[in-house]
Amino acid sequence: MKERIAQGLTALGLTPPPQAAEQLAEYGRLLLEQNQVMNLTAITQPDQVADLHFLDCAALLTMGEDFRCKRLIDVGTGAGFPGLPLKILEPTLELTLLDSLGKRVSWLERISGQLGLEQVTCLHARAEEQALEPDYRDSFDYATSRAVASLELLCELCLPYVKVGGKFLAMKSVDSGEEVNRAARGISILGGRLLPAFDYEIPGTGVRHRVVAVEKVSPTPKGYPRRWAKMQKAPL
Repeated sequence: MKERIAQGLTALGLTPPPQAAEQLAEYGRLLLEQNQVMNLTAITQPDQVADLHFLDCAALLTMGEDFRCKRLIDVGTGAGFPGLPLKILEPTLELTLLDSLGKRVSWLERISGQLGLEQVTCLHARAEEQALEPDYRDSFDYATSRAVASLELLCELCLPYVKVGGKFLAMKSVDSGEEVNRAARGISILGGRLLPAFDYEIPGTGVRHRVVAVEKVSPTPKGYPRRWAKMQKAPL
């Protein structure tokens, strides 16, 4: 897995820290080991983990954003994607991994230590509740989310975390145009502005994905995010 990751990072045009490919390979080993007792990923072949998890997440570093010394929250992080691969590839990142399942958060905390990562906060919370906390609201340079919910719901969950001038980066499929259109009104209400999408191909796979980028141009109004049931019932 290490060699495949290293080759893929080179194909993406990235120059990672010397230990990054080894750390990612170890992360993959720990992921597949834990997946035998906890549902973390449907992808169980090491080469596919390298491609469809790690290189997919790494592609965020090719879209022209500067993640150095930035504060990032990964909402609904699951098995740590894209937050942990970004942290491994950009060690100066101050990372918060947020998930509503306590067992996942405990595992993420444990493997962050095993991988020797610093400035990683693993937070067991509901996204719509944590976004109301003063130290979290309007305070992150970036929020990310991958395969969590539809964009109109994700924007309400994630944009409240982003400070003015920061960005929400949603990892989506390339056929997400209609989803983006549905989210446009809510993005405006929540203080965001839609930016041009960034499409990329995962090296060696032919698989194309998209990052939907939303810039935070004004603070999110009070009252958002709403309760999850209300968001689902009446999306913005």
